[in-house]
Amino acid sequence: MKIIPLLALFIAVCCILASGCVAQTKKDPVNGTAAPTSTFAPFTNTTTVPISNMTNVTNATNVTKLKGPLRVSISGYPADLPLTIDNETIGIVSKEKPLDLMIDEGVHSVMVCVGRICEQENVTILFAKKTYVDFGERLRRDVEFPEPTARIVEFFKNGDGVSVNVEFINPLTKDLIMAAEISCGYSYIDDRTDIKMGDSVRGKVSEWVEAGDRVTTRIDLYFASGHSYSYDVPTITAVSTKDA
Repeated sequence: MKIIPLLALFIAVCCILASGCVAQTKKDPVNGTAAPTSTFAPFTNTTTVPISNMTNVTNATNVTKLKGPLRVSISGYPADLPLTIDNETIGIVSKEKPLDLMIDEGVHSVMVCVGRICEQENVTILFAKKTYVDFGERLRRDVEFPEPTARIVEFFKNGDGVSVNVEFINPLTKDLIMAAEISCGYSYIDDRTDIKMGDSVRGKVSEWVEAGDRVTTRIDLYFASGHSYSYDVPTITAVSTKDA
């Protein structure tokens, strides 16, 4: 009878041992497969260009400036004059033809000169808007004669003759010796024959005239002996100049 309990106990112990072997944790076998790749991108240290540097980059590139039209004229002033813009000679403007130019936008100094006398104006150039400058009136007012000139400013009867005031004008940038020949026709009654006669008298006068200056001098022209004189308006028949 004791054999049966012992047999039951032996069977129970065997079952316990068997169940313990089955319950052990099952480990994954080691194999040669590489570890899975991470799905996160690595952090990259980037550098941002400052705004000031970006401005320098922009300025370093060549930027085409807008231009606007400019017309310069001297409205019939009798000379061919060099045109200067911002202290740079651009071309020649003449009495017959104005000068048309395309100038960068902005404020510019426009100037023409006759000898030492210059006329200047500041103009604002705008894209697609024509700007006009006419120096004619100012030139005629300030520089009446663009070339060396002699003219009679006054004459009057002086005894048996006529006195003539001659003005020499030198608009150039160099000193000149200027000369003029003056002629005057007249009529009179001869003292000896009492006959009316006609004749003319001539004379020459010269002066040193500094650059950009004018000088007035007088010449006396004397008639032949007689009386009852009458005379024409004196005229300048020749003018000559040479460097002083």
